[in-house]
Amino acid sequence: MHYQPLTPQDKEEMLQEIGVSSFDELLKGIPPSLREPAMNLPEALSELEIQKLLGDLGAKNHSTKSHLSFLGAGSYEHFIPAAVAQLIGRQEFYTAYTPYQPEASQGTLQAIYEYQSLIAELTGMDVSNASHYDGATAMAEAALVALRHTERSKVLIARSVHPHYRSVLKTYLEGTPYSMEEFGFHSNGSFDRKELSSLLSTDVASVILQSPNFFGDLENFDSLAEELHQAGVLFTLVGYPLSYALFKSPGEWGADIAVGEGQPLGIPLQFGGPYLGYFAVTRALMRRIPGRLAGLTLDSEGRRAFCLTLQAREQHIRRERAASNICTNQALCALAACVYMTLLGKEGIREVAEINFDRAHYLREKISTLKGFTVDLETPIFNEFPIKTDKNLDEIEAKMAQDKIIPGLRLSRFYAEKKKEILICATETKSKEDLDRFVERLSQC
Repeated sequence: MHYQPLTPQDKEEMLQEIGVSSFDELLKGIPPSLREPAMNLPEALSELEIQKLLGDLGAKNHSTKSHLSFLGAGSYEHFIPAAVAQLIGRQEFYTAYTPYQPEASQGTLQAIYEYQSLIAELTGMDVSNASHYDGATAMAEAALVALRHTERSKVLIARSVHPHYRSVLKTYLEGTPYSMEEFGFHSNGSFDRKELSSLLSTDVASVILQSPNFFGDLENFDSLAEELHQAGVLFTLVGYPLSYALFKSPGEWGADIAVGEGQPLGIPLQFGGPYLGYFAVTRALMRRIPGRLAGLTLDSEGRRAFCLTLQAREQHIRRERAASNICTNQALCALAACVYMTLLGKEGIREVAEINFDRAHYLREKISTLKGFTVDLETPIFNEFPIKTDKNLDEIEAKMAQDKIIPGLRLSRFYAEKKKEILICATETKSKEDLDRFVERLSQC
């Protein structure tokens, strides 16, 4: 964003227009005891000085530009074509606010419609909304859809689902008549199907699973949808959107609701947000879908026209009947995802997925040969996997940091039973030289 300071003349004109002689006079109606004390701010800096100051402060952070990062766990470093930022940076996209009078904003509505179409095709589902704030809120909203649709009171969720997602769901259900119950996973990270089956009952509305799950494992859902549907339970699948280019989509698994984090689709890491929660459902749940939904129709002259449709939001219906009280969507992030998917196309997205798959498997194979490290080579993965070691993790991280390498995420942060495991991710941004350098440094720890 450009730096545009107010000049003394600008300030003087504003004060005159308001009808006061100074800023202090503007505040005279506020008792002195309620005013902020003097802040003793330093003298104003020039644009050049501010750029240098911010640059120096930013340099204190470790980023993917300064370090070789193998972090994943929900936020992933992917290559983003320069055209994405160039296109979404156009003034009409970058400054436009949520279209509350949408019929006057055909361009914005078309962008939303195209995004929805791409997400529906990628996930193999019938309908997509215009997006949510992030993957975690999309999953929580999916649970509410299932609870209301089935008129049941409980959701079951695997402990192998992202811990942050489970935490958000718990927060959503606080103070409601609904509840959640977690079920476990096997030593290789895959969900415990036997335990899940034992928990199915007439009060369960939905089962929530993730693939690849938090440990990077690709789950097997053969005949699961049939089992759940026979029990009157909806199947919600949280997933990594790029993995659908290689493996079964939620629609192919028989899922009723597909949600997840859309950040891998052309959105930078940017300190954890803003991100993009995608949300897609079967036709049977179309009228339950929360948030915005853009549709295509014809105007009175037979021309193609876009409009918001099936608006189950509190702006349009009684608040107590609203499917969601989320008023908006991540429009700019959704546009970025739309542009990214359009630029790459089907073949391009598949190629990116294949590179991710190859990089992770190459790295996993290499680490498995190192003394002191254990890797499961049998469990199917996409681009993320755990490694186990008896070595001191503090020392490993310290030595790696000296070489400007971020080795991954300690799983003990979320799972006490995984004290000696690190979750490692390798995407298309890592060259063979990068992977070999990582393995070499790891062998020296």
